[in-house]
Amino acid sequence: MTQTKQQSRAVRGTGVREAAAQSTRDGILRAATKVFARYGYDGGSVEKISRLAKSYDRMIYYYFGNKEGLFIAVLEGIYQRMDEAEAKFAPDANDPVEALKTAIRFRLDYYRRHPDFVTLLNTENLHKGKHVSKSPRAPEFSSHAVNLIARILANGASQGLFRSDLRPRDIYLLIVSTAYFHTSNRYTMSAFLGEPLDTPEAVAQWEAFVIDSVLRVVKA
Repeated sequence: MTQTKQQSRAVRGTGVREAAAQSTRDGILRAATKVFARYGYDGGSVEKISRLAKSYDRMIYYYFGNKEGLFIAVLEGIYQRMDEAEAKFAPDANDPVEALKTAIRFRLDYYRRHPDFVTLLNTENLHKGKHVSKSPRAPEFSSHAVNLIARILANGASQGLFRSDLRPRDIYLLIVSTAYFHTSNRYTMSAFLGEPLDTPEAVAQWEAFVIDSVLRVVKA
C-alpha cells in the first residue's frame, strides 16, 4: 500500500471517529436537556442522563467534566438555538414599527413553543444563576436580541417615530418579561383568574396587548 493511500485512510478514520464523538456528545446534550427540564438540576442525575442517552456515565465526565459542566452546556445550547431561530426571521429594521412587532411576536411565540426553555431558566434562577455565570459565553446570550432592538429603535428615532431617550436593554427586558411571565405562570394564573391563558384566543389577545403596550412606550 502506498504512503498516499495510507494517509488517505488515516484521514478518513479520523473523520469517522470525530463524527462518532460529536454524535455521542450531541446525544448526551439532548438527553440532559430533557432530564434537567423534567427533574431540575438537583434531580437531574448523571445516571438518568446517561441512561436516556444510551451512553455511559464516564462519557459525560469525558466530554463535560462534571454535572455542572453539562448543565452549563445545556443552557448554552438552548440560548444558541433561540439566537439562531431569531436570526432567521430578520425583520427589516428600516421599517421600525413592523420590525418591533415582529420581534415581539417572535419572543412570545418562541417561549410558548419551547416550554423546556422556560423551565430550564426557572431552574437556573432558583440557583441564582450560579451555573450560567461561569459560562464564558453568557454575555453573548442576549447580545443579538439587544442589538436588534437597538437598530430598530435608532431607525425609529431617526424617522421621528420613536423616542430618542430609550435604552435598548430596557425595551428588550420589557418584551422578554411579557413573554416569560405569561408562559412560566400560565397554569397558576389561569387558576387564579378563573380563565385559561393558553387557548389560541387568549394567546392572540395577549400578543395584541403586548404589541400595543410596547408601541405606546416607544412612540414619540
